[in-house]
Amino acid sequence: MTRAPYAADPDAPVAREFAGPADGERRGPRSPFQRDRDRIVHSMSFRRLKSKTQVFIAPEGDHYRTRLTHSLEVAQIGRVIARALSLDEDLTEALCLAHDLGHPPFGHAGEDALSEAMEAHGGFCHNAQALRTVMRIECPYPAHDGLNLTWDLLEGLAKHNGPVAAPGWALAELDAAFPLDLGTWPSLEAQIAAVADDIAYDNHDIDDGLRAGFLQLDDLLTLDFLADQWRAVESRFPHAPRERLLRELVRDQIGLMVNDVLGHTAAQVKGLGSVAEVRGAGRQLAGFSPAMAAQERRLKTFMYERLYYHPEQVAAAERAREVVARLFAAYDDDPRLMPAEWQARLPAGEPQRARTIADFIAGMSDRFAMQAVRQIHGEQPVGLINV
Repeated sequence: MTRAPYAADPDAPVAREFAGPADGERRGPRSPFQRDRDRIVHSMSFRRLKSKTQVFIAPEGDHYRTRLTHSLEVAQIGRVIARALSLDEDLTEALCLAHDLGHPPFGHAGEDALSEAMEAHGGFCHNAQALRTVMRIECPYPAHDGLNLTWDLLEGLAKHNGPVAAPGWALAELDAAFPLDLGTWPSLEAQIAAVADDIAYDNHDIDDGLRAGFLQLDDLLTLDFLADQWRAVESRFPHAPRERLLRELVRDQIGLMVNDVLGHTAAQVKGLGSVAEVRGAGRQLAGFSPAMAAQERRLKTFMYERLYYHPEQVAAAERAREVVARLFAAYDDDPRLMPAEWQARLPAGEPQRARTIADFIAGMSDRFAMQAVRQIHGEQPVGLINV
């Protein structure tokens, strides 16, 4: 495939934080960005995403999405867009697969609890924790900490939502060790990963919400753009079962958003000659058109009102926050409750001590966190499995 001049170039000199003989060796015919992707896929942090909350906390049903299945779906959408725009598919895929590695158990409820517990120690941010995970916590190599990913991958993770004017402590520490040029927009591959994330969870959360009964079709159809899609689906398949029509609606909406991103982004990058020009453009280049962006904001507002803030979801989130808060308090009071390898690395002074405890909890899956509370307190957390 011919690569666009504004795409990230895996054949250009690639920087990694830790240089050495291993960086010049390839285990098979892989580009640097392919190696990034494979290091992420083979990491323990990636595997643990299979049991981390996407929308529903510790769901009993096998068909609800988790952070792992969501990340795979984001990667699929990201690759399609990257290929159509002649960008580097491997860098895009790696960014999509890694973007949620910093999420603690129970999703945003767990993040809220860790943020509160860490308030006196610099706070907690899942985006920065993703960088901390791949640069400091995940350590499979003898010669250095972290996965030693390329600068392009790390820059994209740090800035996939745009420039960072005031980085928190975690991102600031990592940027000081390996500067990531936080004040500029990232590569188009990173921008595509961000919009692919939006497309995936906007639409797949509809799918899961309908399946759980928390969303109703009639309510969804109060959004005129979804009502138009539904009428078109019914017209094409007048005799199909409703469940199949609902899944076709989700697919159509994804296709509509992807095509909008392709058209808008192609117009924005016309005439650009390098990835440096992308970073120097001073604005977002890849994303929705203004009209689609307005529709997407309306959809998000609807989803917060009807799904994310559904009374059952709010109640489950409160119980999840309590689990994480109790874990932090227990480990802070008695670090001997932590595994031996975590006890050995626990600093004596603050804020490093609290930050290491937060690292341990952030890496937990939902089920491991509930098991840990049961072992410490001798009781089973109740009310967390809600679908």
